[in-house]
Amino acid sequence: MGNIVAIVGRPNVGKSTLFNRLTESRRAIVKEVSGVTRDRIYGKAEWSGKEFSVIDTGGYVKGSDDIFEAEIRKQVEIAIEEADVILFVVDVTTGIVDLDGMVADLLRRSGKKVFIVANKVDNTQRIGLSAEFWSLGLGEVFDVSATNGSGTGDLLDEVVKEFNVADEEKEKEELPRIAVVGKPNVGKSSLINALTGEERNIVTDISGTTRDAIDTRYKAFGFDFILIDTAGIRKKSKVHEDIEYYSVLRSVRAIENSDVCIFMIDAKEGLQKQDLNIFYIIEKNSKGVVVLVNKWDLIEKDHTTMKEYEEKIREQLAPFNDVPIIFTSTVTKQRIHKALETAMQVYENRTKKIPTSKLNEIMLEIIEETPPPSLKGKYIRIKYVQQLPSHAPAFAFFCNLPQYIPDSYRRFLENQLRAHFDFKGVPIKVFFRKK
Repeated sequence: MGNIVAIVGRPNVGKSTLFNRLTESRRAIVKEVSGVTRDRIYGKAEWSGKEFSVIDTGGYVKGSDDIFEAEIRKQVEIAIEEADVILFVVDVTTGIVDLDGMVADLLRRSGKKVFIVANKVDNTQRIGLSAEFWSLGLGEVFDVSATNGSGTGDLLDEVVKEFNVADEEKEKEELPRIAVVGKPNVGKSSLINALTGEERNIVTDISGTTRDAIDTRYKAFGFDFILIDTAGIRKKSKVHEDIEYYSVLRSVRAIENSDVCIFMIDAKEGLQKQDLNIFYIIEKNSKGVVVLVNKWDLIEKDHTTMKEYEEKIREQLAPFNDVPIIFTSTVTKQRIHKALETAMQVYENRTKKIPTSKLNEIMLEIIEETPPPSLKGKYIRIKYVQQLPSHAPAFAFFCNLPQYIPDSYRRFLENQLRAHFDFKGVPIKVFFRKK
């Protein structure tokens, strides 16, 4: 179970810059414009050997001040619900403003662990300006500059102390964990109901589970697994869930706690940016995935429709498109059983270990036929390959000059691994190491 850190605060205090600094990605667009939307809202970070996830709640904030306030309130609520630790970013150049006070109130009441991050302490003149943030009543204030990184180390030292080590032990659960994910209204609830509805007696609720994702043990038709259902969450706030962006953040915990995700999309809408954001989180966490195209009964079809549709999806999911795609309708219950069978197959693929001898026998021959391109007269020789003992498939290729191997060759090897050993539905990692 991963630890999740959420970044909250009003616009323009430097949340995205801090997010980039922590996840070491420079891919978010950071502009001095209020409410610039960004794609990157989720990333992985690591500090002193502990890996954690970071979510940037600063969504799409547009419109007048009162809308503004409601938006920020919503961002904070999500952070309180989804995260283990919250970073509350404030700006030393402006001091405390009304919105900061409102956020602090919500956070104080939540009982969650909060760190106040006084940002923009970019030079020595600004040291000491953060003293007033102590009055927010949330404890220690950390001076940082997200832009140049100063102070972030001290902050992270304290943050990782808060993490749940006990959670790591739970990884050892025997039963596969399957999560149903997708944006709102793709039919997640209908799928869960179709699976468990008539068979209420085969479903046992497991107590002490996460606040809102209900873990149920599903034991029927030869299946036995834990179903992580995020569908029935928060009916009351349905009205306000207008921003699909938030549904992506809602999926983070379910995805991280699963082994395989049944990723549902709407046949009529196809794959949209929001869907791809969810897919990206699944891939980033190396989870297995089965793509379920729902509401297929509503599509006008001829004999080529399905094939064309499938090809289009694979194109959009590239480069990781070696995934099973199943067309279904939760209304007619068509191929629902197939979806579960496939999810279990993907689970097997994700947990399989390939004998080193077999791996070398096949891969070294391929490498001999198609060696890595030589660079500046240097020949790269790959001598040996082994699967790493990680919870998702990862392979190390040992060679003399690992730093010179191009990305295209890495992809070539990944495709060869996929061609010879079934890894359908599972992200693979390929590393090159010095012999």
